This record gives sequence, C-alpha cells and structure tokens, in this order.
Amino acid sequence: MQHEASMSVDRGNYQDTVTPWERPEWREAALGWAEDRLAARGLWPAGHWRVRLRPWSVLVRIGVRDGADVWFKANPPASAFEGALTAALAGWVPEHVLEPLAVDAGRGWALLPSGGEVFRDALERGAADVRAWEGATGQYARMQRALVPYVDEMSRLGVPDARAAALPSIFDSALAANTALEPADRARLTALRPRLLDWCAELAGTGVPDSLDHCDLHDGQLFHPGPGRFTFFDWGDANISHPFCSFTVPARRVRERYGPEALPRLRDAYLEPWTGDGRTLPELRRALTLATRLGALAPTRAWTRLFPGTSLPAADAACAEWLRGLCTEEHPR
Repeated sequence: MQHEASMSVDRGNYQDTVTPWERPEWREAALGWAEDRLAARGLWPAGHWRVRLRPWSVLVRIGVRDGADVWFKANPPASAFEGALTAALAGWVPEHVLEPLAVDAGRGWALLPSGGEVFRDALERGAADVRAWEGATGQYARMQRALVPYVDEMSRLGVPDARAAALPSIFDSALAANTALEPADRARLTALRPRLLDWCAELAGTGVPDSLDHCDLHDGQLFHPGPGRFTFFDWGDANISHPFCSFTVPARRVRERYGPEALPRLRDAYLEPWTGDGRTLPELRRALTLATRLGALAPTRAWTRLFPGTSLPAADAACAEWLRGLCTEEHPR
C-alpha cells in the first residue's frame, strides 16, 4: 500500500496517549479505507503522509497526486457523530461547510478535502483582521439560523444535547468530576448554582430557537479561502444548544487579540442575522450575555470526548478554567 512508503507521526505534548493507531490491524483498516475511497474518486496518494495523534482524534494528512492534500480523521466513540454530521451539513448548508469525500459513520471515520487557507494563518500574515472576524461570526450566525429546522435530525445523528434545560446537569457533572478546582473555587461555584438556574430559565425563555453550537469556534477551526468567504469545520465538540453559546469562544479570542473594545462590533455583527421576528437588539444583547456566560459549560463536556482509556490531566485543568469563567463578570454587554 502507498501509505507504507513514507510517514511521520506527531504526538505533540501527548506522548503517552493511547489511540487506535497503536493497533496494527486498525491502522491497516483505516488507511486502506482512505486509499480505497480516494481511488473511487480517481485520486491517488503521493508523497509523505503526516499523522497527528491526539487524545481526541487521529488525523492523517495525505498528499494527493496533482491536487491539494486531503485529511483522514478518526474520532473516539463520544464524538463519532462528527463524520455523519459533516456530511449532513454539506447537504443542508453547503455554502458554509466542507463536503466530505467519504464518511464511515459506524466507525467514526471521515475523509475531507482541503478548504483553503486556515483563518489563523490569514490573521498571522496580515491578510485578515478584526473586521474579518466580524464577517466570520455574521456568516456563522446565518448558518445557524438556516440549521434550525434540522435540530431533530442532528439529535438522531448523535449530536449531544446542551440546550438550556440540560445545562444545570452538565454543570453538576462537571463540578463533581473535576479534580483541578481549588476548594475556594468549588465553594464559589456551588454558591452560584441558584443564579445559574435562573440564567438557564431566562435563556430558554428568549424565544431564540436552538441550533448547532460548534463549541470551539476559534481561528484554527475555519478556513478563509477568499475575501468575505469562510468555511467552518471540525465538529467533534459540537452540541445542540442555544445558538448564542457559540459566541463564547470567538469573543474570548477577539478580546485576547484586539482588546475588549473590539467586542461591541463583533457582538452586533453576530446578532444582526438574528434581528427580526419581533426581537429587539437590546433583548438579543441580553440573551447573548447570558449565553456567552453559560457557553462555558459545553466545553467541560467536550473535553471528556477522548479515546477510551485515555487519562488527560490537562483536561481537568481546562475544564476548571471554563468553570471559573462562570463566576466572572467580563462578558459582552
């Protein structure tokens, strides 16, 4: 097989992580599947194969003869829905997402095409700025609105539920399981729970319909193939949720890079597609404030979607940071 010729493996900071890649029979089946699916499309591997192993995915970058690279991705069981969701999104909102070359939903495998330049790279070389972030969040909001009719189908595909009514139980589970919180933090969060229940009830009553929450929409999770154009990918952390919870991560990234003064424009760029239907901008801003705060809960569950048998102390630390964020007041107004 072609993949036997030249291959490098990157484990990053996770040298001891055990993934299915360690099993020769799995490796042979997965890479053979990728080659077969490429051949069915008249595509032939060429050159070096680059393998990226993480506790939450196996990713193989495959050079293709006379074409752009493609990616094979394998998810752990808790996020095995990603391939099927990616394929469904390509049918529902094709202008916003990648269309997979192939999907094996039962095994959590997908073969994905190149989507162009990653947004982070465009930012780093100065080809995009905070205004591009505003364009990206506005486009993302339009996609979420278009996906509202498909929420039940997403649930059938296995996308987890993180709607407002589910957030208190997610909070309780995350708080009980976390070993990285200091006693003072745990006490503050326990005392916060009655207010959190009120926030969830208020958010559920906003009348904004539930949709898809990417849950990790940072600058490395979207392509920027041209001016004003964005393509969203990497749905392994996704949930069904109040759509405004998606704003939590972009708001954090923009605040870190450009300062809090950039947030009002970013906020209104995201909210503009949600105006109408009798909702006023002040009402939407209030809902966004609540959702941006409560959006810190979904990542605490996403961090548990790891390959079976994986122990990841960094996950507890990351979840503790998200939980502490519930107690802060630094949220968009």
